[in-house]
Amino acid sequence: MHLQPVEVQKEIVVLGAGVIGLTTAIVLQEKGGYRVTIIADAFHGDVRNSRYTSDWAGAHHVTLSGEDIRLQKIDKETFEYMWELSEPGKGLAEGCFLRLKQEELFEDGYGDEAVLNYYPNIRTLPTVNLKAGAARGIEFETLTIDVPLYLSYLQARFLAKGGSISRGTVQHIGQILEAGPYIFHYDHQRRNFLARKVPVDGLIICAGLGARSLGGVEDRDVYSARGQTVILRAPWVRTGRTLTGKDWTYIIPRRSGDVVVGGVKEPNDWYPLPRPETRMDILRRGLALYPELAPPEVREKREPTVDDLVPLIVEDACGLRPSRKGGLRLEAKCVQAKDGRTVPLVFNYGHGGHGYISSWGSAFSVLEMLTEELKR
Repeated sequence: MHLQPVEVQKEIVVLGAGVIGLTTAIVLQEKGGYRVTIIADAFHGDVRNSRYTSDWAGAHHVTLSGEDIRLQKIDKETFEYMWELSEPGKGLAEGCFLRLKQEELFEDGYGDEAVLNYYPNIRTLPTVNLKAGAARGIEFETLTIDVPLYLSYLQARFLAKGGSISRGTVQHIGQILEAGPYIFHYDHQRRNFLARKVPVDGLIICAGLGARSLGGVEDRDVYSARGQTVILRAPWVRTGRTLTGKDWTYIIPRRSGDVVVGGVKEPNDWYPLPRPETRMDILRRGLALYPELAPPEVREKREPTVDDLVPLIVEDACGLRPSRKGGLRLEAKCVQAKDGRTVPLVFNYGHGGHGYISSWGSAFSVLEMLTEELKR
C-alpha cells in the first residue's frame, strides 16, 4: 500500500487582533488553506483600552472611499460579504448586524453621493425631508454592526477552524521571522518559554497604530485620528442618519437597541479618554439631526432637549483611529530571514475610520498578494 504524502500547510503569522487582523486571518485560513497564528498584545475580551481600537467603533457600512478607486472596490466587496452574513434566517452572523434604511445628508459643498451607488434601493431625498441644515440627501439600505458581538463572532470562527492566538508584544518583525509563531508560547510546568522554532512562511502586518513603532516597519505616516461617541439606550431608533459638513454627525442604531451617536475626527490627538465638553456637543448635534433620539413620551408632550438624552446614556466611548497619510497601506514585499530564507511580508493597515467598512475586501487582497508571493 502506498501512502499519499501529506501536504504540509504553510505557516502564516498575522500581527494584530483587531477587526482587520481577525478578518485577514479568517480569509487566509478558510480560503487560502494556510495554518494561521494571530499574535497581539491586546484582544477583544480584554479590559477595554485605547490600544485596541476595534472595540470603540460605531460601526456601519457607509463607504468613505471618496475618489480612491481601489478603496471603492474593497468597500464594495466588504459590503457584499457582510450583506450575505446578515441575511435574515440564513446569514452565518445575522445576529451581529442590523439591516436598516440609512440617510446620508450633506451640507452645501460637502459629500459625494456617486460613490454610494451600489447600496440597495438608493434614492434621492426630497428637500422637505432634510434635517439640520442639509442641502441635499439620499436614502438607501445598508447595515450596522454590533461591535462586541461581531468581534466575538470573528474570534470564535477563527479558533473553531483551527486557528491559534498568542499574546505577546512584538518589538521587531525579526523576532517572528527567526522564531516563528510559537515565540510567546510558555511552558507553565517548566516555567520557561518553549524553545520550539518553526519557520514562518508569511508575515502579515495588521498592527494599526502599532505600525508606527513596530521595528522593521516604523511607518511615520501612521497617526491617530481621535474619535469620541456617546452610546444611548434607544431601541425605538431603527434608521441611521449621517450629516457631512463642517462637523460630522452620525446616528448608528444597533440590533441590540443601543444607538451610537457621534462624533469627532481629531488628527494627531492621542488623548485616550472621553472629554465631557465633547459629549455635550455630540448630544446637541445628534438631537438636531435626529430628534427621534428622545423618548417617544417626551416628544409627544414637548420639544426634546439634550437633558432628555442624558438618562439614556450607556457609556461614553473614545478610540484612536489608526490613520495614515496617503491612506491604506495594502502591499507586499519580500524580506530575508536570519536563516537566509525569503519570506513574504504583506502590509494591511492605515484604515483610519473605515476598518469595518473595508475589512473583508482588504483581506481578500492580502490573500491574493500572499499567494502570488509564495509562488515566486
